[in-house]
This record gives sequence, structure tokens and C-alpha cells, in this order.
Amino acid sequence: MEGTGRRRELAEKVYAGERLTRADGEALYASDDLVWLGGLAHRRRTDRHADRVLVELTAGEPVPAPESYTELLRELPAAQSEGVPVVVTATDVRRFATAAGRSVEEILDELVDAGLDSLAGGDLEIVEPDGGQPASGWTDWSRIHRAAHGRGLRTVATMRHGRTEQPGQRIDQLLRIRELQDETSGFVAFVPLRHPYDGSTPAPSPAESLKTFAVARLLLDNVPHVRASWVAYGLSTAQLALNFGADELAGSLAEHRLLHTDDDHPAPAAPDREELLDLVWDAGFRPVERDARYTVVREHDAPVPLAQRRAEPQRIWA
Repeated sequence: MEGTGRRRELAEKVYAGERLTRADGEALYASDDLVWLGGLAHRRRTDRHADRVLVELTAGEPVPAPESYTELLRELPAAQSEGVPVVVTATDVRRFATAAGRSVEEILDELVDAGLDSLAGGDLEIVEPDGGQPASGWTDWSRIHRAAHGRGLRTVATMRHGRTEQPGQRIDQLLRIRELQDETSGFVAFVPLRHPYDGSTPAPSPAESLKTFAVARLLLDNVPHVRASWVAYGLSTAQLALNFGADELAGSLAEHRLLHTDDDHPAPAAPDREELLDLVWDAGFRPVERDARYTVVREHDAPVPLAQRRAEPQRIWA
């Protein structure tokens, strides 16, 4: 990254709430000063959400989409009436349309009529350096999310990172999401998901993951929430991400299935309600419980002051 003048310029833009450019994103990613970068992202998330951190606490596991949309049409009303979130992604919608020989728009119309109110993330990869487009590439993914937004659905944008892509490609992906959000305002949250170690390519380091959180929060000025998934990063890194731009702490076995397609990676034990709340308080934030529709169901007290917390031993999260 360039010298102090460039750092000052970026800080001034962040403090003024100005939109950052691609060149700004490149400069942020080039910085080795993780504390400075985290401070900028923390400023932007605090300006928007103060000390609030959303915590998703649902009664039971998010249900993956059935194999056919006709089966989903039968099961969706009961699941929704019981408050059980059904995990339907853009890839599922495209799969349903292909199998039924119908358009994506027709499938979405039927699902909306049956009670579907959101699309989950987890199925968007970054374009590989050789120019190849993954199966769930941007063109199809954005077309389906645009159609979903046009029908009133709120959706989650994800970005799986840490395989072979370069920082510039991550920035390009974030800017695509930002541009689509400018058009539709349909994304409720952005979720970075690191690729796990696959035997050949190491998983990104915690420092690299935290940098991705920070840059995402700084560039995605029009997406309300940035989620830290404890399933993808573990409890310690997810907790740290709350000081690097994230304002939501959540995780589910559905996210684990999106990251691991085999049976060789057992799902991590889910923290209970009190553990999640303690994670937020220990990080210095105020937990706010939400449901699957991002409706706030309970607000909690502010954290105990830092001086008082330091007077007692703190928990270490694995």
C-alpha cells in the first residue's frame, strides 16, 4: 500500500461515509496493517449499527430444499407456519427450473405463492484466475437473485474465498454485488465463507479472513448486514470478525453442508444460546436476537464495561 497520504485519504472517505472505489479496495487489501484496516471497518459498522450484533437463534435446524420443487411446494407452508427456515438457494431454483422444463420466474412465482420469503446464500464462487466460470457463476446467480428481489424476496449474498483467486477478483465480486444491490435493494446480508482445506489448497489464515471481512464491510456500503459464520471460521475468528466489520454472528449445519460435500468433515458442535450471547458480550457488543426473517425478537443489555470484565478470567473460544 502507498504511504501515509493514501491512508489518510482512505480514512477521510470512510469517516465521511463516502463510497469507496475499486482502487480504494485494492489499496485496502494491499495493507499489512490489520489493526488500521479493522479500525476503518469497525467505524463503518458502528456508524450503521452502533453496538448491536444480530444473533440468529432458531428452534431447530434450517431445512435444506427438497429434491423437487413440487415436494417443496407441499412442505413449505407447514415449515413456514412453524417458523422453520427452509434453505433454498439460487442454485436450487435453477435446478428446479431445469428439471421441470420451466422458467426461473415461473418457479419463483409458485414458491412465493406458497410462502417462500427469502433465498439463502452459500452457492456463489469467485471466477477462477484462468477465466473459467464455476457452475453457479455470476450471470445465473445474479439473474435469479434479481428476479427474486423483484418479487419481494430478501436474499443473502455470499462469497466463498480462499482457493486460488487473487484479491482483485474478490474486489470485483464485491463490486458486482454492490451494483446489483444499487439496482434492487434486495440483499439483507453478505456472508464471506472461507474454503476449507481440501488436501491441496490450504484454507485462508484468520488474518486473511479478517481482512476480507473488513474490505467487504467498507465496499458494501448498501448491504445492511455482514455475517460472521462460526461454522465457517470457528468461534474465535467469528468473534474477532465483529471488530472487523461484521454485525451478525450466526451459523447452521446448512452452512456446513454448503462448505463440505462429503462425510469426512463432521459438523462442529453448535454453541448453545448462552454461549452465543456470551461471545457477543465478551467482544464488547450488545446481542440482538432475530428470527429467520431478520425480525428482531429480543434485545439484550449492553455489555459489562471492559474494566469490569478484565477483573475476571475470560473464556477462550476454540
